[in-house]
Order: sequence, then structure tokens, then C-alpha cells
Amino acid sequence: MHVIQDEERGPMGGPGGRRIVAGVSGSLGSLTALHRAAAEARVTGAELWAVLAWEPPGGEIAHRGGPCPAPMAVWRRMADERLLRALEDAFGSAGPEMPLKCVVIRGKPGAALLAVADRADDLLVVGAGARGRLRRAVWPSVARYCVARACCPVLTVPPSPLQHAFEAVHRRNAWKLPLDARELAD
Repeated sequence: MHVIQDEERGPMGGPGGRRIVAGVSGSLGSLTALHRAAAEARVTGAELWAVLAWEPPGGEIAHRGGPCPAPMAVWRRMADERLLRALEDAFGSAGPEMPLKCVVIRGKPGAALLAVADRADDLLVVGAGARGRLRRAVWPSVARYCVARACCPVLTVPPSPLQHAFEAVHRRNAWKLPLDARELAD
């Protein structure tokens, strides 16, 4: 599977069929959104685009003075690998069993997704994620950004029902508390 880099892609808005654009970060919420996007693409016969946005460590401002090309190439390759790993986590080694275009773009996630989903007949699918006041203040919501600015419909997918159980197990592991498997069956 070839991953299209932002330098290779050219203009996204050319003629073509309907596209389902899914934002992918590798998180459980983005994998849930990717599954929903694949289901929408199967039902409508649209083309599925998996998009991962990346920024250099420290953000763009830290590299304004002219970043060294070698680290940028490494970070770009790491972004490619992250997208491919997320797709394998979501669909296994067989893939989604449908046409899929993989796009890796350097930039902030919301702006990158809107640069790809730039046609009125596109559908942008993003994970809504669990949000609280503190999380919203520290980490801005990509879903909110896209809903407020998109020129196409945006489908925000709620977290997987398993996410709460996963986070509970993760907290228990972090605190080294014993785990009773019967609690997960509730």
C-alpha cells in the first residue's frame, strides 16, 4: 500500500466520485471512526481516504528557521508507518477489502483534514472522543474544528463502548491494582 505524502498529492479537489475522508491518528477513537467511514464507503460506493496529519516535534514554529532535511524525512517516514500501523490495527493484514487511498499531510489535524475533504460532496468522518472541561482546555477538539469550518458534511463518531472498559483496565495497570476479569463482563 502506497502512502501519499503531502508534497505528492497535488490538488485534492479535482473531478471524481464521492469520497469518504477519515481522520486517523491511531487512537481508539480514530479507529472507530475509520471503521464507520469504511462502512459508509461500502454502502454508498464511495472511495475511502484515510488521512493522518503530522507536525514536527515542537510544532512548526520550532522549525521555521529551516529544519534539517534528514530529521524531516525520518519524521515523515514515522508518520507513514503510524498510518499503516493504524490501518493494520483497524482492519488486520487483509486490509479493508475495498479501494483505499492513504494520505499523510504535514500540518495541524483539523486544517489537514479540511484540505483533503474540500468538496461539497465529500463526507468527513472523525472520532468525537470523550471530552471534559480540562481536556478541552488542554487539547483542542479536532472534531469541533472540522464541524465549524468544513464545506462538506462531517460525521463525528462517538467513542467505542469498549473504550471505558479499556481505560479502566489501563488505570488499574498504572496503579498496579489487581484485576478481576468478572468486572469486565458487567
